[in-house]
Amino acid sequence: MKLFKIVAVGLLVAIAVCVGLVWTVGVPGGIATSALQARFTRDTGYRLTIDGRARIGLWPAFRLTMNDVSVEAPGEHAMTERADIDRVRIEMPLRALLSREPKITSVTLDRPVLRLPLLRERAPEQTGTAEDTAGPSNGTMPAIDRVVVTDGTIVFANPRDKVEDRITAINLEAKVDGKAEGNADGGDGYTATGSARAGDHALKLDVRATVPPQATGHSTIPVQLTLEAPTLLLHTITSSAEVRLKKSTVMINGLSGKLGSRPFNGWASVDLAGKPLVKLDLDFQELAVGEPANREAPRPNPRAVVQWSDAPLGFDRLNYVDADIRLSAARMLIGDLRLAPVAIEATLERGVLKTSVQNLGVYDGHASGNLTIDVSRGEPAYTMNTDLDGVRALPMLSGLADFDHLDGKLRAKLAMRSHGASPRAIMAGLAGTAFVNFQDGSVRGLNLAKMIRALTSGSLSGWQAGPDQATDLTQLSASFSVKDGKATTSDIALAGPLVRVTGGGTVDLAARSLDLRVAPKLVMTTEGQGSAATPVGLGVPVAIEGNWSEPRIYLDAAGILNDPDAAYARLRELGQGLFGNGTSGGALGGGLGGSLGETLGGTLGTMIQQGLGNGKPAQPANPEAGEDTPAKDAPSPIDGILKQLFGRH
Repeated sequence: MKLFKIVAVGLLVAIAVCVGLVWTVGVPGGIATSALQARFTRDTGYRLTIDGRARIGLWPAFRLTMNDVSVEAPGEHAMTERADIDRVRIEMPLRALLSREPKITSVTLDRPVLRLPLLRERAPEQTGTAEDTAGPSNGTMPAIDRVVVTDGTIVFANPRDKVEDRITAINLEAKVDGKAEGNADGGDGYTATGSARAGDHALKLDVRATVPPQATGHSTIPVQLTLEAPTLLLHTITSSAEVRLKKSTVMINGLSGKLGSRPFNGWASVDLAGKPLVKLDLDFQELAVGEPANREAPRPNPRAVVQWSDAPLGFDRLNYVDADIRLSAARMLIGDLRLAPVAIEATLERGVLKTSVQNLGVYDGHASGNLTIDVSRGEPAYTMNTDLDGVRALPMLSGLADFDHLDGKLRAKLAMRSHGASPRAIMAGLAGTAFVNFQDGSVRGLNLAKMIRALTSGSLSGWQAGPDQATDLTQLSASFSVKDGKATTSDIALAGPLVRVTGGGTVDLAARSLDLRVAPKLVMTTEGQGSAATPVGLGVPVAIEGNWSEPRIYLDAAGILNDPDAAYARLRELGQGLFGNGTSGGALGGGLGGSLGETLGGTLGTMIQQGLGNGKPAQPANPEAGEDTPAKDAPSPIDGILKQLFGRH
């Protein structure tokens, strides 16, 4: 007995000395980490590796600090499912070490990087008699009061496809808030607040949940969520739902909330077994996505040649999720585009996205159609069929393309297909057919009659736009055949009270350029569209070439050479009509009198005939009669008028 007392006292003294050293300087943690690694692998199936230094402190609480920690998935997933953490700190009360129900006060993860695979195929359906519920593996798993993540990163990658996306700057705090208020079952309340960045988009969230005691997979967990994403959503989302876990599926029922002050409701589910499968059905009163264009920002120089972007659109990410989505809204805002009402159905399976809309409200009109995006075979392929009816053209074109020159009711039918990863590639590969028709509107900022008259004295650069100018439009229609990004038409038809234009040509959608030949005509009276007056044309086509925002517009000399007699007759008639015939006002008024019209028309016609050799043959000079012999290099009388008339310098 005496020997036993001596040994016991000696052990107590040794323990006291060790504890004193641990409290002051800490001790190496190798003794504990090997046991921790074995326990972690046994409970989770994942392998825990500690490559850096580990230390244990006992004052003021038990504290385990580990550096360069990694967690790997077992087997073939070890290279794709992995977490690397710069430092892990675990704190718990000393008394919890001896408890049968250990409780961890805090776990802090500094600069963790979680790598998750992007899978193209879903795992096969699991069969058998396994339990549908998910719960703790055993009753000895320690509870954690608080988890803190600082500067974390989640990497989604598919090395085979060379695809990688990241969510960065993750800062998160999740903790137990004690018994939730109003919970008759005494469940614990949990909160999680944090922020992150997804590409250029900042995210901020706040989650609150109430977990009932003895929760199982069949238990329903009330959850409240607040999400802010200023560059994606114009308003904050606040919502509540009942969440239940079944195997690998998260089921979200009774989902309701507000986007800003506008309510929404629906349900959702996410199956996380391998490739995610998302099912979603939401109905919004108003859904606003994307920021409207900044109208106060300086507008680009219209003479500048703007090219389509070569930046990839990222549609290849559609390979890594399957989805079944139904989305409806009384009103939807996408940037400057306004839609009301909206009903969209979409399915995404194995890299093929199919969407359809019926009776979509678009600016007082309707749209129906479908869009398919196929990224399953490498280069994305697109197919679109759309019908528009009664759409107000001005707000739609202004919102979509910042084009505010056309107003009226738009009817269109598009059947298009293309391929490519970037906007430039898509436009260059565009093919199909299109028909557009504008009715009862105006060409804003342009006076087409004034432009046509100006062509008799020279070429024009650009559309000669003016903020207080406009051309009334009864109808503008054209049908296009599109191939390799070039839209070809032969039936452009514009009709207004004082102007008619017909013609055709090519619109190069990829190069943003025009190559058109049109035949403009003026109604030589101010009596309007109902007048019986016959429109007067130039007799030669007008060429419109170059950048579509600032083209060059001029009379086409080839038209004169093809039929000079007709060109002479039409220019003579144009001169009479433009400047009056002495008895009626004409398009420019009768103040100039008929003689000027006759003189202008006759002079133009005579010069054309002389210059093209269609008048009487010129007699050779007679030196004996005192006539001078013309120099061989002397300019023809027609040269000056042609250069001025057709804008050739």
